[in-house]
Amino acid sequence: MNNCNSNSSAKDFYLIGFPALQDFQIPLFLVFLLFYLLILIGNIIIIAVVVVDQTLHKPMYFFLANLSALDILLTTTTIPKMLAMFLVNAKTISFHVCFLQMYSFHGLAVTESLLLVVMSYDRYVAICNPLHYPVKMTKRVNILLAACAWITALLIPIPVVFQTSQLTFGKTTTVYHCFCDHLAVVQAACSDFSASFQTFLGFSIAMTVSAVPLMLVTLSYVHIIISILKINSKVGRSKAFSTCTSHLIVVGTYYSSIAVAYISYRTDMPIDIHVMSNVIFAILTPLLNPLIYTLRNKEVKCAVKKIVFLKIFPPSKKL
Repeated sequence: MNNCNSNSSAKDFYLIGFPALQDFQIPLFLVFLLFYLLILIGNIIIIAVVVVDQTLHKPMYFFLANLSALDILLTTTTIPKMLAMFLVNAKTISFHVCFLQMYSFHGLAVTESLLLVVMSYDRYVAICNPLHYPVKMTKRVNILLAACAWITALLIPIPVVFQTSQLTFGKTTTVYHCFCDHLAVVQAACSDFSASFQTFLGFSIAMTVSAVPLMLVTLSYVHIIISILKINSKVGRSKAFSTCTSHLIVVGTYYSSIAVAYISYRTDMPIDIHVMSNVIFAILTPLLNPLIYTLRNKEVKCAVKKIVFLKIFPPSKKL
């Protein structure tokens, strides 16, 4: 239990991790290490092929490279600390580092939702206004759209994180999570009106920054589908829709993981389910994004094969 009688401010947080899996720390370390390595390798390959291959110097792949860079940063805010927890039982995290982690995680999670909106807008312009696409989606506009997504998302969590840091905590506060998630830290605070208000405020903002981008993505795809259905050629319709399938699968994966996390928090489930649902949200999309784009997108698949596999495994020369 947290010592809420202490007048001194919190100096450390103690991360419990998975309460029911305390005897499986090494297996957990190996599993999450594998996930982290796959995320790093997959997303670095995506960034490399987009930078190196001239055929991928298009707005769609510029935003994809941004998404891959974001996924590396998002998982790096949480997984290294989790690996230390599992391997050497390093469960203590300082007050300031905890709130830095909280800000980074939530800010980057919001950035992901806004980048998915920008990518859907790119597909909307490409399919609904193909003649204006080169004029509307210039290099300057692409950079501006990406910068707006990053800056806006990284500003949104600041007030909530700052207000949460002003709550009353015990000298050493126990957090039932693998990292400093906002809701988990608020629930660990000494019970008062401010903590209840922070829970409500954090939940409201989370729902807003999830629902509004989802509505914009949905609106874009409604117009895209209408435009595709107007194409007379079956081949033309198939080609137009194929440029969107990878992005649609990523959007579906991202919002499915949010739905799982939301349901677990709103229902009376064991604490391990709450923690796991949040961890799934943190790693599922970064883990699957490179796989989705290399399997579903022909241009990315060809670029990966050409740059990565042919460089590492060049075809043998026949004598």
